[in-house]
Amino acid sequence: MNYTEKLENVSVLGAAGKMGSGILLLTALEMADLSMKPENKDKSFVLNAVDVSSEALIGLMKYIKSQVLKAAEKKVNQLRSFYANRHDLIENSEIINEYIHDVLLIIRPSTNLEVTYNSTLIFEAIKEDPDLKAKIFSQINQNSKHQPWFFTNTSSIPISELDKKAGLNGRVLGVHFYNPPAVQKLVEIIKAENTLPELHEFAVLFSKNLRKTVVPSHDFAGFIGNGHFMRDALYGIQQAEMLTKEYSFAQSVYMINKVSQDFLIRPMGIFQLIDYVGIDVCSYIMSVMNPYLPNEDLHSNLLDKMLELGVRGGQHSDGSQKDGFLKYEKGKPTAIYDINSKSYIEIASLQADCDTKLGNLPQSVKPWKAVVGKPMDEFYKTYFSELKGMKTMGAEIAVKYFLRSKAISEKLVADKVAFTDEDVNTVLKTGFFHAYGPINNYMN
Repeated sequence: MNYTEKLENVSVLGAAGKMGSGILLLTALEMADLSMKPENKDKSFVLNAVDVSSEALIGLMKYIKSQVLKAAEKKVNQLRSFYANRHDLIENSEIINEYIHDVLLIIRPSTNLEVTYNSTLIFEAIKEDPDLKAKIFSQINQNSKHQPWFFTNTSSIPISELDKKAGLNGRVLGVHFYNPPAVQKLVEIIKAENTLPELHEFAVLFSKNLRKTVVPSHDFAGFIGNGHFMRDALYGIQQAEMLTKEYSFAQSVYMINKVSQDFLIRPMGIFQLIDYVGIDVCSYIMSVMNPYLPNEDLHSNLLDKMLELGVRGGQHSDGSQKDGFLKYEKGKPTAIYDINSKSYIEIASLQADCDTKLGNLPQSVKPWKAVVGKPMDEFYKTYFSELKGMKTMGAEIAVKYFLRSKAISEKLVADKVAFTDEDVNTVLKTGFFHAYGPINNYMN
């Protein structure tokens, strides 16, 4: 079965979720483009969008329609060649509307898992629960008319565990898109020991056709992305907890968030990143990874406390940020949650005092937006050398944070989670939008 045949009947599980909807969109566009090639004119393409909520599927189709419109507007010249024989389509708007119609015809929303039994390829983006994933995989596998391939979007569960629990005999692969899949360029691909090579070959080709950057990871809980992020987050939490011996909780969170963003030249501070992913999601991922880490305790009592208080973070269905460690207005942090008073404290009321305690940034500093995506090695060497020589509170915290991030990354390579230093750097730069990779010589 070749590439096109494998994509003639596909299912996406968890299709209405934030990850599943993006995977569905990308797959629908790829299938639609394949269907328009002359050699495929007699083939039919079916993409099952499977979710437990009928209401969510209605919202999904509205989202897909709006996103296909944007995609069509960007490639209208290409679409003109696709529809060259359609003399009834003259205006760009007519061509765009026809393309939207053709893409939506491929998608079949359903709440019934049985529709997947005809699929040769299953994308899965459901809850990060190994038992649930394995149960569903097993049910599909036992009832399928084919021997389907399973591409799981898990960000933490070992692929070999899912393979064994579901009895898939190597027909499962980790294909970890980053959030949101329609925008993020990174895909981590994870083979289990018994994964059939043809799954990996297909996934790499599929990802490249979507113009994604592919990074391989060994099959170890958390892989590269969460392998770094969870430990980096736990370190930031621990540093804030240490500061609470001298400062208030809100002050401590503010200072570590500022250091991890401004001093380390990252797109957002560590507590803002935890909020973005979701406090509940971070806590759960740690719990999934922890049993595989006999020499570590990847757990945070602070995350537990926040969840007990009902503070979860994450995003609303429209993509806007929910309140977590920080309170957000129009996407920007405006206050910090205080676990003692169980209320948010305005950042404006503590910012000046905290900034004074942290001290100034190095004179050579440049904002993240000015350096991200650019070759700036000489700048980073100058900046971090200056930072290392400063004796302010903020600089000293930042230097330790920088070195901890590097140590985490180097251990991922040493433990054979990542294949190379560059793979770790690519994941952090592409998947987390860091301006520079953590494995570097900027403080040598």
